[in-house]
Amino acid sequence: MLENYFPVLLFLAIGAAVGVGGIVASGALSRLSGDYHPDSAKLSPFECGFEAFEDARMKFDVRYYLVAILFILFDLEIAFLFPWAIVLQEIGWFGFWAMMIFLAILVVGFIYEWKKGALEWE
Repeated sequence: MLENYFPVLLFLAIGAAVGVGGIVASGALSRLSGDYHPDSAKLSPFECGFEAFEDARMKFDVRYYLVAILFILFDLEIAFLFPWAIVLQEIGWFGFWAMMIFLAILVVGFIYEWKKGALEWE
């Protein structure tokens, strides 16, 4: 019974070793190279360009949300491309041109965002 779970346990052990090993190696290398100079700014948490423990009702710049939405939009585009590429021979030319229309719409949206300056960070 236990031999059925051995591959899963091995996978978890290797994953944990790689994760912990990366953290330990980066800490050891930073100390060995002499670049380890912690101060309050380096040790403070950083999130979205704001201090972590300020007033929760402060105004956020809308560009943070815009960049996040654009990332999700183009990330989902890739999520549609992988299954399409796998079944392309089965769906034929109709599927090919359907995806080309989908990509053309995304490219038009990307050009529109670019021209409006949504991707510019001042």
